[in-house]
Amino acid sequence: MFNQKQDIVPFFSIIIPLYNKEKNIAKTIQSVFAQNYTNYEIIIINDGSSDNSEKNVNTFSDERLRYFLTENKGVSNARNFGIDKANGEIIAFLDADDYWYPNHLEILFQLYKKFPDAGILATSYEKKFSTNSIFLADFRNIKTDSNSFIIIDDYFDSSSIDAIAWTSASAAPKTVLNAIKGFDSSITHGEDTDLWIRIALRYKVALATYVTATYNLDAKNRSKEINIKNKNFMKFEKFVEEEKHNRSLKIYLDANRYSIALEYRIAGDYLTSKKYCENINWKNLHWKNRFLIKQPKIVLLLFKKVQSSLISIFRLKLSSFK
Repeated sequence: MFNQKQDIVPFFSIIIPLYNKEKNIAKTIQSVFAQNYTNYEIIIINDGSSDNSEKNVNTFSDERLRYFLTENKGVSNARNFGIDKANGEIIAFLDADDYWYPNHLEILFQLYKKFPDAGILATSYEKKFSTNSIFLADFRNIKTDSNSFIIIDDYFDSSSIDAIAWTSASAAPKTVLNAIKGFDSSITHGEDTDLWIRIALRYKVALATYVTATYNLDAKNRSKEINIKNKNFMKFEKFVEEEKHNRSLKIYLDANRYSIALEYRIAGDYLTSKKYCENINWKNLHWKNRFLIKQPKIVLLLFKKVQSSLISIFRLKLSSFK
């Protein structure tokens, strides 16, 4: 069933890290098999799941699907394992609880043909907070009401509301991923943000403004449910020199520092939260963020509880700088 050799070398290798996503993985795989573009392989890396994820993967029989079971070492290691095993020229990523529309790979292929020297190939996407709360990704100064293929002039400025490169709607040449040595396996949360920053600092970023994927934020077992003591966040010191001379990068990193600081504050770790805040230029953030970071844990937990309503009515979020 799995790991059968294909006669045709795939153009895309689709990397799906899998850890305890039994309720979502079948729909995720189905969204790949529904693609209009068919020259691809799927590489699923089961990162030591303890639920029925493997059983649900086993219901699929297709020579394009390659399945690997590994020890639980985290998503970065799983993705790097998949990159190493990949036969495709372009690596596309998909989380095990997100979904693609049938045009996703087709649009990425067209984008690559137009910009073959780009280090990041991205499409627009929608964010699903609940069945009744779905929003299109919002990129600063990028028109998404008409379908087009463009090079992003300033990745960090354009990503200061929603990220241009959201991992389940992004791809990169395998040569680029190898050149930057893949995902930082010491990071357990924000490893994808770290990766896209490192690529964007060295390569062109291409975007297709077609909406081709769904970010399933209401899925179970998202990282926000993991105890903060078990999280290793992005290492901002990597970019200290770059942000001194790149204002949009500084603003982008400050937004990420803020998100982590707020997460620690919600967890009641005010000291660590303060350490992250010390490196933030608050002029770079919205007044809503300055308001939220000053609230006590009990108030922030209340905001978090009613977050879906806040997003629907006020677009007030706990982790963005919009």
